[in-house]
Amino acid sequence: MAQQGTEQRVDDEFIVDTEDCEERERAYRERGTARPITVVGNPVLHKECQDVTEFDDKLAALVDDMFASQKAAEGVGLAANQIGVDLKVFVYDCPDDDGVRHVGVVCNPVLDELPADRRVLDDSNEGCLSVPTAYAELARPDYAVVRGQDAEGKPIAVRGTGYFARCLQHETDHLYGRLYIDRLSKRDRKDVLRQMAEGTPRYETVPNA
Repeated sequence: MAQQGTEQRVDDEFIVDTEDCEERERAYRERGTARPITVVGNPVLHKECQDVTEFDDKLAALVDDMFASQKAAEGVGLAANQIGVDLKVFVYDCPDDDGVRHVGVVCNPVLDELPADRRVLDDSNEGCLSVPTAYAELARPDYAVVRGQDAEGKPIAVRGTGYFARCLQHETDHLYGRLYIDRLSKRDRKDVLRQMAEGTPRYETVPNA
């Protein structure tokens, strides 16, 4: 009986982000306006963002714009600095490896340190809206837990496996000034930047000065 109760409390600490996904995403997006995406080299992408301290209408409007921008760019996750805003907030609309859709918002995210027995690495390809048209293999844990706050300031925890775990890690990295290419070898990073230089983004970007 006690053990069962403990397990229930563990499950309860995680938000449910798999219900009414279509309706919730559409509502955000229809209120928002798509903005152009900042790309590698833009200073806002290469420094830690400021903490979110005001959970107000301005933040809600930013979240709406982020969902609209994510949809326009056909992404599965977007950090605020990817549309030029220096705040620790990201949104996601991402499937896991079982095809289950997850939609949500995380402010001030912090990734849990995984115990050794949970650190199973996945070497899948990774891409980024801020490094358009380019991809590279990058090993990341196939399970992730991120803790932070929702758009109203309430404490939340989000967990993901597979592709969704990669998304949570990728977007949290963004808000601390790190792109996925910063985790690559010099050779692989050079190849990614070559791919980007040779490609043409399918969405609007902000030219770097």
